[in-house]
Parts: sequence; C-alpha cells; structure tokens
Amino acid sequence: MSEREGIGAAVLREFEARFGGPPTWVARAPGRVNLIGEHTDYNDGFVLPMAIDREVRIALRPRGDRRVVLHSLDFGETREIDFDDVAEHAGGWMEYVQGVAWALGERTPLCGWEGVTAGDVPIGAGLSSSAALELAAARAFATVCAMPWDAREMALLGQRAENAWVGVNCGIMDQMISAAGEAGHALLIDCRSLEARAVPLPPGTAVVVLDTATRRGLVDSAYNERRAMCEAAARFFGVPALRDVSRADFEAREGAMEPVMRSRARHVVTENDRTLRAAEALEAGDAPLVGRLMNEGHASLRDDFQVSRHELDAIVGLAQAHPACHGARMTGAGFGGCAVALVRADSAEDLARTVATSYEEMTGLTPAAYVCTATDGASVALSRPA
Repeated sequence: MSEREGIGAAVLREFEARFGGPPTWVARAPGRVNLIGEHTDYNDGFVLPMAIDREVRIALRPRGDRRVVLHSLDFGETREIDFDDVAEHAGGWMEYVQGVAWALGERTPLCGWEGVTAGDVPIGAGLSSSAALELAAARAFATVCAMPWDAREMALLGQRAENAWVGVNCGIMDQMISAAGEAGHALLIDCRSLEARAVPLPPGTAVVVLDTATRRGLVDSAYNERRAMCEAAARFFGVPALRDVSRADFEAREGAMEPVMRSRARHVVTENDRTLRAAEALEAGDAPLVGRLMNEGHASLRDDFQVSRHELDAIVGLAQAHPACHGARMTGAGFGGCAVALVRADSAEDLARTVATSYEEMTGLTPAAYVCTATDGASVALSRPA
C-alpha cells in the first residue's frame, strides 16, 4: 500500500471510530513544488509550479448545526469552529481552516461538517502544506454547502485567508497550483491576470524534491521585509509592480538604486525572464536549458535575494554535481526547507539516494528525498463510490 493510500485509509478508519459511521466525502488538495519563479508571485510576475503527489485529505460529512469539528491525525487533536463566533482565532493548524471559513462566510452562508484530516506534505518545508489544507477545506465547504467550484476563485479565497486571517503576506501561486494543477504538467501562472497554461514536463525526466530537514516560519522570517523592498523598488521605477520592469529598463537605471534594493529588484526582474524562458524550453522538450535556468535561479536567490542558507546551498550543489541532474535550485520562500531538481527519470532514485547520503555526511542532518509526480489540483469524491 502506498503512503497516499495509507493516508486515505487512515482518515476513513479514524472517521468511523470517532463519528460512529462512514464519511460522506473525501476532499483532497495537493502540495506543490515550484520549478522556477521564486518571489515573483507577489510582484505580479510569473511562476512555474507543479502540483505534487503529496496532499492533504479530509474525510467529512455534514452536520445539522453551525460548527465544524475537525480532528487532525498529524497533530493528534480535535478542534472546532463555531460560525456564530468565527472572530475568535482557533490558533495552530486550525487557523488555515478557520481562515477559509471566515473568507467564505463573507460571501455565503456556511454549513456545518465534521471530519478527520491527515496529510503527507512535509510541514514547513516550502511545499505548501498550508495551501493544501486551505484548498482541501475549501473543497469540503463547497461540497457540503453545494457551492460551485471555480479553481481560480477558490485560490483567491485561500490567499485571502492566509493574508488577512493567518497574517502571511503570500502571493497567489501556492493556492492557485493546489486548486488548478494538471497531471503530467507544470502550470505557467501569470500572477497578475491569473491566466494559467499547462506546460508538459519533458519526456524522460523526473522531478526530485530534496528536503534539507531545516525549517522556517514565514510569519517570523524576512519574507515580509523582502516584499516591502520589492514594493519600494516598484515605486522607484514608477510602475505598479516589478513585473512591469524589463531587463533593459532595470539595467538602464540600476546605478541610481540603493544597493540592497538593487539586488532584490535584480532577482525579481531576471527571475521573471528565466521563468518565461523555462516554460518555452519545457514545451520544446529542452530539459538541459530548463536545468541551466534553474541553476541560474538558485544563484540569484542566494546572492541577490539572499534567502538561501548553507544547507540549501549544500544540497543544491550535490544535486547539480550528479551526472543525471539537468539543474537544481532551492524552492519555496527560502530560509530553509527544500530544493528541487530536474533529472533523468532513469536515474532519479539513484540521485535521491546519493544526494541524501552525501548531504547527511556533510551536515549531520538526515534529509528526505522524494521523486515526485505532477498531479491534479483539489478534488472531492464520495467516500464509498457506488
């Protein structure tokens, strides 16, 4: 039995034990890995993530009152939301579910439900475990309350929950790919218009996620500081966002910028360019070019945006040195978490083992390595199909 099947069986078993009968539905939403396009989303730019076969599941059924009662197998606790007292913050993991309830409740009456949730998206690794929980919860609410499912609108709702309720000033990428991912493809997302184009992964390639076993907390990190600096740089150029600054425009005026602002802006401007080129290269099946752009992206994140760290640089360097690797880079907001590598599929497992062994010898940390498949976005199914 696969790990994903194990999670599915576990939430069904726990639901029956806790609530005395089977659930009606099982909602799911995937985590994601971003191939390229980091810290471009909140600059109205371009990103190229894929939804991965690691996800959050919620087994659920309707209730007759105005409450959500949800047990987490991952955290070993049961939490509740009362729609008549939604202003009271639940704290912890339940904040993401409550934030979705709050955002949805602004537009429509909510229906109560009870459920059990579990996931295999590593928490704090930069693979969007929070967005997966938000979109799984959104699927649950939409199903119980008979709401139409619009992936774009639900992604925006999840982003609002995280921005305004949880307090993380994230862009739209994580929620959008969790809502709208497509199996076998990455998704080129224009973070201004939210237009998205599915881009096939090159034949004979695989994506390996390398977890450094280091963690960061976005609320407490320098994420918001970086975002504020990007907004200041956009004001310098007199544009709504750095997405509107071309490489030529940047190079013409960079000498007049304060040094730190110049470095931050240079990353965003060049990363947007790399992301668009990478999407074209994927469509052309040019894995080596995608890899080179990923390598350049890591150097930019390390040197210009300064969101890498020793462990991320170490695991990226080990991956890049493997003969099967087209390219590798840190992924996620940085300050810890994961790297991603585009590799030859026939050697993906060997790369994962080799890099993990060498990294542990180098750092004393025990990493995790996952060969990932691109999967579909959030969905719901009857728990016992007819």
